[in-house]
Amino acid sequence: MHLAQRTLRRTASAATVALLAVAVGCAPQPEDKASAKASGTTGEACAKGALGTRTSGKLTIATDEPAYEPWFKDDKPANGKGFESAVTYAVAKQLGYGKSDVVWQTVPFNKAFAPGVKTFDFDINQVSISAERKKAVDFSSGYYDVRQAVIALKGSKAAKAKSIADLKGVKLGAQVGTTSLNYIDDVVKPTQQPAAYAKNDQAKSALKNGQVDAIVVDLPTAFYITAAEVTDAKIVGQFENTGGTPEQFGLVLDKGSALTPCVTKAVDALRQDGTLASIEKQWLSEAVDAPVLK
Repeated sequence: MHLAQRTLRRTASAATVALLAVAVGCAPQPEDKASAKASGTTGEACAKGALGTRTSGKLTIATDEPAYEPWFKDDKPANGKGFESAVTYAVAKQLGYGKSDVVWQTVPFNKAFAPGVKTFDFDINQVSISAERKKAVDFSSGYYDVRQAVIALKGSKAAKAKSIADLKGVKLGAQVGTTSLNYIDDVVKPTQQPAAYAKNDQAKSALKNGQVDAIVVDLPTAFYITAAEVTDAKIVGQFENTGGTPEQFGLVLDKGSALTPCVTKAVDALRQDGTLASIEKQWLSEAVDAPVLK
């Protein structure tokens, strides 16, 4: 724990100084100071043998099912393929865990950041960091800066949109509980009530069936949907990130988890050494080509 600085009078006796030192050492210290401690104590706390994971010697990771591309490949999170699978194993390696030490489990998207004790060490499932969600869970620092995109069927009125204003009169849809739905409500502000779906699969079906004119998803998912799932659809464009801080996906941890500083440290190291950029280039390289809707 980080020790609060104390000012000792030069005139204090040696005994008084000693007593003060003992008092400082025994006093409870603010928990949020731990991550600010120099690398000695933090490094020791984040060593593999010192991590208080749910299963000793293992790292339990959660994600939703199905596990969509390009985040995962072939609906198999454990194969190391796809952006989030690759990020998971890179974080695990930073924490001292090999691929065989990683255990996967299925947790629905909304349940991952709902209040309550978690069954995982961390969840990776395109969960955007927000102040509201932080009331119920911890987040690592961001591992991906994301934008939202609009998909519409080719030849439709929505597909011809060139600006946010052009989208106000169309029927839009998105997955419930996502930033995608927030962008519809807060940025587009359509004249029609947007449709909210439990899963992206339902939103895609609604688009194909003409129940909505367009759907909003994160940009990399938009590329995959239009390339492999709804091939008669196109990406209308992407939204600019609102505000000064970009929307970011973060790893989800139990509220107050002792692992949070260590996982954050691992993510920060991967960003600083270029690993995250390399993984993004490999798995999400196309996500820079959609026009920006203003």
